[in-house]
Amino acid sequence: MASVCSGSLDGVEYSQRREKGLVKMTVPRTLAFCYLSLLWQRETITLSDLLRFVEAGHIPYMNAFQHFPEEMKLYGRDKGIFAIESWPDYEDIFKKMIEVATFLDLPRFPDITEDCYLHPNILCMKYLMEVNLPDEMHSFTCQVVKLTGVGDVDFLTFDPIARTAKTVKYDVQAVAVIVVVLKVLFLLDDNFEWSLSNLAEKYNEENKEDKPWFDFRKWYQVMKKTIDEKKEKWEKARAKYLWKSEKPLYHSSIDKSVVYKRREMVVNLQKQFSTLADSTPTVEKNNPSSFQFNWTEEDTARTCFHGHSLQGVLKKKGQSLLTKNSLYWLSTQKFCKSYCKHVTTYEESNFSLSYRFILNLFSFLLRIKTSILHEEVSLIEKKLFKKKYSKTKKKSRSRK
Repeated sequence: MASVCSGSLDGVEYSQRREKGLVKMTVPRTLAFCYLSLLWQRETITLSDLLRFVEAGHIPYMNAFQHFPEEMKLYGRDKGIFAIESWPDYEDIFKKMIEVATFLDLPRFPDITEDCYLHPNILCMKYLMEVNLPDEMHSFTCQVVKLTGVGDVDFLTFDPIARTAKTVKYDVQAVAVIVVVLKVLFLLDDNFEWSLSNLAEKYNEENKEDKPWFDFRKWYQVMKKTIDEKKEKWEKARAKYLWKSEKPLYHSSIDKSVVYKRREMVVNLQKQFSTLADSTPTVEKNNPSSFQFNWTEEDTARTCFHGHSLQGVLKKKGQSLLTKNSLYWLSTQKFCKSYCKHVTTYEESNFSLSYRFILNLFSFLLRIKTSILHEEVSLIEKKLFKKKYSKTKKKSRSRK
């Protein structure tokens, strides 16, 4: 029998097993497994939502062992399993989700159909509401989804054992579709979108009784202020986060008294410093929600753009409506030559300020790196503009 000072029996066995191809469960992999179960049940929650709930403390992750019953004594080697010192990363959890599903040899997951929350048509509507964009944009996102095929059941449904297993970042993909639509409508070249804003501003001043035209400049100002305030609160909350747990892990029963004495001193010092630095009472934890922003017509402090018209960016041609913008610039024309076919590194300086703002806005919303969203935008564009991509490839080959 193992000594109580050497760690739990599970902890000892865990640290000794080194079989090739063995996937050891960790706290991040447990979170990935939780997402797998949500995906199997087709629950109305995305991976970015799950990670935000962890961040807000709604899901035990940091110092999760504090919630264990008293009879579960953790010592020594258990510390290496349960001591988490970083926030969960979207890409890392996503990769671990695929890794766990493949290791367990899970069958094809239940189909992601059009009535499922994870379908891009539904998620696009959700994120359009989230970032205060006009409802009329949804018809354009649906068209992009249809033309690119990213709404097809076989494309969306996760199948770990398939030879060409497709794994979709549902939330990132939906947001990327919205970014592409914004480029189709407003170009986002730091010029065309502002000229359209001038037309919208003039129309709205002269026709105050009519349905207002969507003003990109005004939306930018409202969203920049809102996102800056939200980001500042988020950064402060992260800076103030207490990494040490109230119930610390110790290497042995001998160290227990020493560890608890140190912990008591740290807590007392933190209380004293927090009293000096900030006299405001701590705010109660909000209930978990998939929405971070709430936009209503009744809110006089902030403009709600949901009901605004896109008439200012469209023009009539016969019986149909076309966009005033006839141009489109591709986010990238360079893809990796390796099997993965991902795009090359995203460099901010190569892109317009408007495009960068849009990417930063959505990246913060999903808590992902901007480069991940840029890559997804590029992949949507590659599907949407196949001919344009093939032409650029032929030109580059002829130059060589």
